[in-house]
Amino acid sequence: MRSHDPIIAIATAPGRGGIGVVRISGGSLDALLAKLFSVPLKPRHAHYLPFNDKDGDAIDMGIALYFKSPHSYTGEDVLELQGHGGPAVLRRILEHCLETGREFGLRHAEPGEFTHRAFLNDRMDLAQAEAVADLIDSSSEAAARSAMASLSGTFSRQVNALSDRIVHLRMLIEATLDFPEEEIDFLEKYQARAALDTLRNELAGMVAQARQGMILRDGLHVVLAGQPNVGKSSLLNALAGDDIAIVTPIAGTTRDKVVQQIHIQGVPLHIVDTAGLRETDDTVESIGIARSWAEIEKANVILHLQDARSRQDELDAAITQRLPARTPVLRVLNKIDLLSASELENLLVNQTDANQIGISAKTGAGLPELRQRLLDIAGWNPGTESPWLARERHLSALSTAGHHLDLAAEHASHDDRVLDLLAEELRLAHEALCSITGQFTSDDLLGEIFSSFCIGK
Repeated sequence: MRSHDPIIAIATAPGRGGIGVVRISGGSLDALLAKLFSVPLKPRHAHYLPFNDKDGDAIDMGIALYFKSPHSYTGEDVLELQGHGGPAVLRRILEHCLETGREFGLRHAEPGEFTHRAFLNDRMDLAQAEAVADLIDSSSEAAARSAMASLSGTFSRQVNALSDRIVHLRMLIEATLDFPEEEIDFLEKYQARAALDTLRNELAGMVAQARQGMILRDGLHVVLAGQPNVGKSSLLNALAGDDIAIVTPIAGTTRDKVVQQIHIQGVPLHIVDTAGLRETDDTVESIGIARSWAEIEKANVILHLQDARSRQDELDAAITQRLPARTPVLRVLNKIDLLSASELENLLVNQTDANQIGISAKTGAGLPELRQRLLDIAGWNPGTESPWLARERHLSALSTAGHHLDLAAEHASHDDRVLDLLAEELRLAHEALCSITGQFTSDDLLGEIFSSFCIGK
């Protein structure tokens, strides 16, 4: 991204709406404002005026808001034009601004470039910048609350507080290295071992919270697999609480995957109904089955549905053999409502396998237990619910920091301890934590992070 050019984008979602926003950001917009409007704009005041084209004809009537650097979202001069949300209107405003601002280098913004500039201008750290995208993408109230907490700096403050304490301990160690003639047992005098243990315990708590935050953000990719007519589509409809998939007694009704997102205790689950797995000469059904296996390979959890009346026949055994070993598989015995009382009692008595559960997609029997099993597989623990959202890179950085603190504790406990190795492990732990907020982050990583943002943000 070229960080000095003035940039422009439509900041509202595509489509029709009551209000649409065109946003401009740049180092200084005074000259551009003078060309766009016949009256001066007072910073941080709403101006109701016409948005004219180059011939002076009104494109729209709306509100212009001018934010002077550094008191803006990006830390630069920012202009927001709020008009009616019709695509044609916003496009005309955008094109007129681009034409007028061409001499000042005004160009289309790239995805995430406004937030990237806010990060570069110290308006927010990297964890907060990522929280902007997470807040936009939140699919549940719990995720939105946690994303807002991250955006307000809750996560960053915890990371910075832990980082500062590591730096303080490292400073004491390196000071001791500078004055070896004092012959002071540093580890005893400053209770370094106890301080290290406290840091490790706090970091372990943050890792547990980060895992919960990552589950809340990403959820689970759950694939319903099994032979035809075992009730996969019925189960999808039951979990979604709506008739999402077509259900008929005809084998092979589902020809392609059907995806539905649901929430259990705020955790998003992406449920995928697939074509029934069997040998077939039907070309279209064969394509659907191939896609089913491709979806199974990408799953976080596989629900292998079987008919409770004829479970684990040869076809089910073949399907079980082919399922990926690395992926958790929950064997779901459906249609228990069709069992006799003695068969149902026998099923429940002998159901000792934690990876097996009996349900009825038709009556809802066993569905609460199934939902809880999915949360258990995800590792969701409401008792350690994260106050902030987390990403895979956050968890990786926290785990790396924990690894270096563990090595530091080993150096501290040896009789022949070497303080410079202890100091080095603390330095590496500190750098790992700082990568979360962006103090030590490569430009390649920044480009990857902000490219996933929507244009206009």
